[in-house]
Amino acid sequence: MGARTRGIANNILSDGLDATDGLSGALSSSNITNASVTNVTSTPSIGGGFDKVASDPPSPTEGDIWYNTTSNTVKGYVLSPRSAAWATGGTLSTNKDKPGFAGTQTAALSFGGQTTGPNYSTDTESYDGSSWTSLNSLPAARGEGASAGTQTAAFFAGGRTTGDSQVNTSYDWDGTNWTSSPGNMNTTRYIMGSCGTQTAGLATGGYTTGNISSAEEYNGSTWTSVTSMPISRRTQIGFGIQTNAVIAGGQAPPNAAASEVLGYDGTTWTSLNNLNAARSDAGSSGDASSAIIFNGFSGGGSSNTAAYYDGTSFSSAPNTNTTKTRVGGLSSGSTQGAALQVAGGPSYTNTSEEFLGDDIVTQVKTLG
Repeated sequence: MGARTRGIANNILSDGLDATDGLSGALSSSNITNASVTNVTSTPSIGGGFDKVASDPPSPTEGDIWYNTTSNTVKGYVLSPRSAAWATGGTLSTNKDKPGFAGTQTAALSFGGQTTGPNYSTDTESYDGSSWTSLNSLPAARGEGASAGTQTAAFFAGGRTTGDSQVNTSYDWDGTNWTSSPGNMNTTRYIMGSCGTQTAGLATGGYTTGNISSAEEYNGSTWTSVTSMPISRRTQIGFGIQTNAVIAGGQAPPNAAASEVLGYDGTTWTSLNNLNAARSDAGSSGDASSAIIFNGFSGGGSSNTAAYYDGTSFSSAPNTNTTKTRVGGLSSGSTQGAALQVAGGPSYTNTSEEFLGDDIVTQVKTLG
């Protein structure tokens, strides 16, 4: 409806308005009756409808709608459910299994690992959510140790070196270089469970000449022996922080995957609900109230299965795309809904996978 305007007083005559003078100013909405709007039978064109484009906009914003002339479809950038799934990630420079690991899905760090037979790697690589970049190497080749932290502050302790020699030394990463920690682990061991941070780490169980139950805490410079686990295990799955950790599964003698789960509060161990399926040598991501574990040995061989943990019990999660064991996994620092699986065996690999959980996200969707 066009603008109505009014002039000065002499525009108002006894028999109506003076048609020779223009009107100016806006007509008050109170002077428009409902019927004058209700009875409108047509409106002028307001343009050509949706934007017509040959390809979807590269950076749409929420609420944008357009017509794609190539696919002849109407599309929009709208909120939409996303189902949990694993997707192919970047490729490491070296094939390996059981590397050390720290960080998050979009800011990860992988280091060391076994390459072939008795040989181990010194490689350190960072991940940005898309590709891996080589960084300064470890001081010595090593794999199968305890590790945790962030992309800029991590530790790597114990494990084995080339020639399969067990070690108890510890290294710290500052985002640029590795340096030797002033403190060694109290027990020389490898293939243990671990989680936490560089200044509040936890290492549990492992193998010396047999499975062991001892546990140690790390404060960034010193390893301290703490209360041992009530069971002896190796290749356990660890996640959480030093004072609220979960240690799950692992291998029990002679070579059977275990299903027991233990909680650690910084002082004592508590038995928790068992795994939904026995598992060892697996990766993990999350904390003591929300985590995901994946791959590893389960049911007698390498696995592509995964399981959610809700702080109380384990339940099935979407399978990974590849069957692996002895994988690298974040253990702490990341979340259940943003996990990263790296490398692994039984044949040494350099592939990775990213997991994104169920969510409501903004996506390009075909509307018609």
